[in-house]
Amino acid sequence: MPQPASADDGRTHIIIVGAGIIGVCTAYYLTRHPQFSPKTHKITIIESTRPASGASGKAGGLLALWAFPSQLVPLSFKLHEELAEQYNGADEWAYRRLQTVSLEGNLSKGARVSKQQPIDIGLPEDLDWVRSDIMESWTSLSGKDSTAQVHPYKFTMFMLRRAQESGAVNLVLGKVQKLNYSPKGNAVESVVYTPAASSAESISSESKVSPDGQSCILEGDKIVITVGPWTSRLLPTCPVSGLRAHSITITPSRPVSAYALFTELKVAKGKYISPEIYARKDEVYICGEGDNYVEIPDTTDDVEVLKERCEELVKYAGIVSKELQGGRITRRQACYLPVVDVPSTSGPLIGPTNSQNLYVASGHSCWGINNAPGTGKIMAEILLDGEAKSADVSPLDPRRYFVSGPLPGE
Repeated sequence: MPQPASADDGRTHIIIVGAGIIGVCTAYYLTRHPQFSPKTHKITIIESTRPASGASGKAGGLLALWAFPSQLVPLSFKLHEELAEQYNGADEWAYRRLQTVSLEGNLSKGARVSKQQPIDIGLPEDLDWVRSDIMESWTSLSGKDSTAQVHPYKFTMFMLRRAQESGAVNLVLGKVQKLNYSPKGNAVESVVYTPAASSAESISSESKVSPDGQSCILEGDKIVITVGPWTSRLLPTCPVSGLRAHSITITPSRPVSAYALFTELKVAKGKYISPEIYARKDEVYICGEGDNYVEIPDTTDDVEVLKERCEELVKYAGIVSKELQGGRITRRQACYLPVVDVPSTSGPLIGPTNSQNLYVASGHSCWGINNAPGTGKIMAEILLDGEAKSADVSPLDPRRYFVSGPLPGE
């Protein structure tokens, strides 16, 4: 792994806080920018636990041209395709095109033994792993021309390795506790982090020990916050919160066709559930609706997984598909999605803040995987060119939605 040079080596030091898919893609596209050179720039990525330990490793990985926001999606969808062609994404991170349909069904009826002949609703012939007798209607949402998928964890880790190959990217495992502002309070000069004691990568050689002797100070010329739902922990005025989502993965009893299913399923009188079911190359991913019952914990390692939420997904997946019912459950998990709490925008927030040297790329909601390459490329342009060139993301400018700066008393 590349080792950071001394702090006074004259290179521009970019610190990225967060080694999820947004931070990793930012590092990758920085190293591919024409103005970037290991002789003039260096990057430190600081991650509190492990790369891709949150939603970047536990999301569904659906890619769609009909996602949001419109300013970012066309660029990012195209970049996903280009990356897959360049690096053999089909094998490296299970990139492939797929079809998307909406299904409406009655699981309460399907749980009973019906004497009536089931109605043929004309499901696609290759969607033969879904029980047609409990489905009441279906609609095609998109085809392979506008929908694809990746395995989020494999994609994130691959992009991190490619970024590190530049020799200018260093990964540090430690939890960032705060940002240090200049005496006037108008610029960010450094980050304070607590090293992960169990890791050899926990301390950057450029860090200074804090007066408390327990944490380290790392100075940077430009600091980018890419910690998703944890953004407001470092920037309390930033309107980004977390929505918890549970999911499971199942290895089906036989290979199934490439479909993403958006469902509306009646499970009892007046009760409906809407799990999303994504067939991957070697497994099926199923996620439920989000909740905000529990406050975001300190780290991704502390995310509480509710057994009953996962078992509910197992139960209904088994009713929808015999192949899933007879399959092997491989994961029961939960993660937090970063949501922008502003009625006038769906997010994300991408770009500079009111504080000099401080940038944000967060609030991607359920489309973080989809929009990561586009976000990374735009952030690289903003950091090295001073402006976004590949897309007009001015409606996503963080300065429109919050004012950054030290809190009173800091």
